[in-house]
Amino acid sequence: MNENDFMKRAVELSILAMQSGKGGPFGCVIVKDGKIVGEGHNQVTSTNDPTAHAEVVAIRNACANLDTFQLDGCEVYTSCEPCPMCLGALYWARPSKIYYANTREDAAEIGFDDSMIYEEITVQLCDRKIPMIPFGRSEAIIAFNEWKNKIDKVDY
Repeated sequence: MNENDFMKRAVELSILAMQSGKGGPFGCVIVKDGKIVGEGHNQVTSTNDPTAHAEVVAIRNACANLDTFQLDGCEVYTSCEPCPMCLGALYWARPSKIYYANTREDAAEIGFDDSMIYEEITVQLCDRKIPMIPFGRSEAIIAFNEWKNKIDKVDY
């Protein structure tokens, strides 16, 4: 298989998601050493999970298959430019490359407009559409301090 085949599979998954009624028209495959190690398609509406985007589902599938929490040396093929949530998840997963087909503008034209989220990232926390209010830090910082001093932690 080659790059065209991997993107073709991501697009097939996007069509499957849509036609089966499982979610929006988004698909993703993750490849390592020329082999698909994870796949996913949008399952937001069928699982009642707003995080079940194609990329997140594929990341979970690939990590389970590879028995790891990072995707070093993997390439991602996704049928659409990742939304802000998926982009964040992909950065945490650390693949070596991301290929995408449709653009965020294409997605916006069919009702999947993420521009508000991109804009919100630059807004002061207290001025966001969903206000973010600091609360409980004195209790919560205890866990962070314990983590900082934990000898047997797994860094990521």
